[in-house]
Amino acid sequence: MISIVSATQGHSGAMRAEDAVKDFWATRPRRPRRGRKLAGVASGIANRYRIDPVIVRIGFVVATVYGGAGALFYLLGWLFLPEEDDEVSPAEALLGKGRSSTSSGFTILLGIVLVPLLGWFFDGGTFGSFPAWLSLLVIGGLLYLLHQNRGHLTPVRTSPPATQEPPVMPVMPAMPMTSAPVSDVRADLPHTPPVGAPVDAPPPVDDRTTPPAWDPLGAAPFAWDLPEPSTPPEPEEPPQPPAKRHKSRIGTMTIGLALVVAAGMSFAMGGWITPQHIVGVVLAVLGLGMVAGAFLRGGRGLIALAVPLSVAGLALTVISPGGYHGVGDLTAQPTSLAQLDREYERSVGNVTLNLTSLPLSDEVIEVKARADIGNVEVIVPRTADVVVTCEAERGSVACLDREDSGLEVTVDEYESLGSDGAGGQQIEIKAEVNTGEVEVRRG
Repeated sequence: MISIVSATQGHSGAMRAEDAVKDFWATRPRRPRRGRKLAGVASGIANRYRIDPVIVRIGFVVATVYGGAGALFYLLGWLFLPEEDDEVSPAEALLGKGRSSTSSGFTILLGIVLVPLLGWFFDGGTFGSFPAWLSLLVIGGLLYLLHQNRGHLTPVRTSPPATQEPPVMPVMPAMPMTSAPVSDVRADLPHTPPVGAPVDAPPPVDDRTTPPAWDPLGAAPFAWDLPEPSTPPEPEEPPQPPAKRHKSRIGTMTIGLALVVAAGMSFAMGGWITPQHIVGVVLAVLGLGMVAGAFLRGGRGLIALAVPLSVAGLALTVISPGGYHGVGDLTAQPTSLAQLDREYERSVGNVTLNLTSLPLSDEVIEVKARADIGNVEVIVPRTADVVVTCEAERGSVACLDREDSGLEVTVDEYESLGSDGAGGQQIEIKAEVNTGEVEVRRG
């Protein structure tokens, strides 16, 4: 794996933004082949800056749910971050600047997906009731701060080092064989006396005259030929207990701050503060705590809170973006203006509103019927003059004699006079569904 050393190593003070961007590109992370879940973008960033890859993955998920910037940055990382054994990134390889293991066809496919995504971001789109440009700003700022504080660190090795082959000993050439007789060869060699005593020689006699260490007084000279007794091994020192791990308080502090924020927003809930906003702010607090924990070596337990909260926030955003309004079918048939509510809503379920029993009145009746997941049916009197607006994010609409289906279907302020012509009862209806069917018909 190619070792990357940042230009910020040994630096004092923060770099300028332009220098930080140049240094980030020069020492950009490399996507590992081992330990990755998809393309290795999160693992590469974690290895580059020596932080937990789980924190990076959760950051991508949260940034995708709130604003969609996580998906954009992951796709950009897939295109512009090289793998650990490649010369250049897939996008650079497509321009002929080097070799990449990603095929050209797949790189082109990623580029095709990137084009509409970039267009949607620069067009000011929103995802999850969160502006796309704001999510881009947040994730870009976090990457900048991460490089400022940990850009001087060398990346963690993700692949085992190549094993070195043992050195090969040189082989001496064999001595050439000659046809000379054995007796002639031995005659040419110089005579050397045999080394060591003969096999049948008697054992040597110990002629020690001084006592050994075990008999300093010389009381047993007949046993001086015995070997010295071996010294007992020294007792091994007991192993040292492992050093106590420093417990960081960043997790406890973050949870406490998140509870205070959630309680304060719950008391003030109403108006623009919805459960989605509370979950989003709490997730932001947990995210900041995990970022701080990456530097202070703590806060890993915050992941257990961030994951279910992310799922809950995603469910609230997708299923009920306007807030929670209950589950189950809602059927209403008011017989007076006092019984008529301005809004009839359900998060999951069908809404059926029958207005045929309302008494005649000169007052303009305004009513809204909405279901996040389900169907909406509104029945109006035959003689009433109706102005209707029907919307369906995903589904179909049938507003009197206007019908359509698909994605983001809208019938905007369609006016229909009653069977008796202009005049009489006036009703303005707004019927909406996130996923389902909308029907407005006369009874």
